[in-house]
Amino acid sequence: MQTEPSYIGRFAPSPTGPLHFGSLVAALGSWLFARQAGGRWLVRIEDLDPPREVPGAAERQLATLVAFGLVPDEAPWFQSTRGDAYAAALATLLASGDAFECHCSRSDLEASGGVHRRCVGQPRPGRPPAIRLRLPDGELAFHDRIQGEFRQDLGREAGDVVLRRADGFWAYQLAVVVDDGAQGITDIVRGADLLDSTPRQIYLQQRLGLPTPAYAHLPVVHDAQGRKLGKSLAALPVHDHDPMPALRAAWLFLGQDPAQLPAAGTPAQVLPAAVPAFDPTRIPRENRWSPVQGK
Repeated sequence: MQTEPSYIGRFAPSPTGPLHFGSLVAALGSWLFARQAGGRWLVRIEDLDPPREVPGAAERQLATLVAFGLVPDEAPWFQSTRGDAYAAALATLLASGDAFECHCSRSDLEASGGVHRRCVGQPRPGRPPAIRLRLPDGELAFHDRIQGEFRQDLGREAGDVVLRRADGFWAYQLAVVVDDGAQGITDIVRGADLLDSTPRQIYLQQRLGLPTPAYAHLPVVHDAQGRKLGKSLAALPVHDHDPMPALRAAWLFLGQDPAQLPAAGTPAQVLPAAVPAFDPTRIPRENRWSPVQGK
């Protein structure tokens, strides 16, 4: 009888454009953790925000992953097909009183720096409410495999989190927690720009009765001006037809020994050597500048 692997990781890009170097770092890092643990590696497309999506981007992202030798162990999930699961989770939270309707707009929350601590908005004709998760005061802490201990006062720093937007679209915080639970994700490896989202996600996992995965937050790729690469003009796509320069750069960005990768070969030939050589203790904690900006 074959047993399920004890490690299940994932990479979850948003289809807002082609994969850039920062995305490649996250994909490679999560793939290496999973493969070294002898586990499974999944891909989930976070297509929750149609106005921001680029037509064909998801398919191009998946093709890029294959070109770089990062092949998931099952067919990718698309969050746009998961509305029933999110609605069921939201109904549970509303019934328990953990979620509530909110008519606050962004302008209503300007005085509190955009953090929702209590409702200050009024119902507006034709504008449906958002649904928020009620977050308590007090600290929630967790240990990150790369960043160490991280603490956050949920009520003061995060505030009540949107679960379903006023425009009817599902919010990231709900979808990611529901899908990680549904896919049995045991370990989440992603960029440190999502570090401060993790405590609220852990709290939501607890309210839904879901297990909490282990976390490892990788350094974020910045350009020379200090901007997160995904939001900068330097966030150019990596090239499917010539993947090795960017793949080697991602390996170096993760702090790994360049001598451990074969000098020549395709990703399919090189990556098997990377798995046993991968040393998570070499990954730097701090945000880093991209060594391949413009490539």
